[in-house]
Amino acid sequence: MKKVYANATEALDGVLSDGMMIAAGGFGLCGIPELLLGAIKESGAQDLTFASNNAGVDDFGIGILLQTKQVKKMISSYVGENAEFMRQYLAGELELEFNPQGTLAERMRAGGAGIPGFYTKTGVGTVIAEGKEHKDFNGETYIMEEGIFADLAIVKAWKADDTGNLIFRKTARNFNVPAATCGKVCIAEVEEIVPRGSLDPDQIHLPGIYVNRIIQGDHEKRIEQRTTRKKEEA
Repeated sequence: MKKVYANATEALDGVLSDGMMIAAGGFGLCGIPELLLGAIKESGAQDLTFASNNAGVDDFGIGILLQTKQVKKMISSYVGENAEFMRQYLAGELELEFNPQGTLAERMRAGGAGIPGFYTKTGVGTVIAEGKEHKDFNGETYIMEEGIFADLAIVKAWKADDTGNLIFRKTARNFNVPAATCGKVCIAEVEEIVPRGSLDPDQIHLPGIYVNRIIQGDHEKRIEQRTTRKKEEA
């Protein structure tokens, strides 16, 4: 089965549609599937729901889709670096489902494992728990969270072979692995596609069984918050 596509637009052909839920990898500006997000913007798809740790910044990451009002709802942990995200939420233009980071990662992982729900102590006694089932185990109260089953998963990896085996570089593993597993279709963009058999099986972070389509491209590597010391203090 063909998995390697020429570009992001071709990889999304026949997969992307209005109103779908998309699980996106990335943390801050690290490991963001920027080429696929750009192609989604160009497609004009509307009323999208994104499950993602955050929305990047105003002009990068999911932020570019907020600018064009293509996102209906965000399922996220953190919104602090995106002014348009905050503006739309406070204005009632964007639905927002807050999740603690660990809960969001586990919801994705659970969806990828076919688990419809699980119990966690995280969020008990806070607004996160409102409207959710509560249950006691060994004298402790837990709330039930549902697994995320996305229509599409988009992720960014470092290397892949043509069967879809993926290696993520350092921190870019973040949400990319659980996001990839919970989509009905997973598209991965990578920096390099290597010959089949050249990847050490022990180094593969995500088996190709989870990946349906792959693209290779050039990526911008931004730093979200550049913090440096003066030379004389270094």
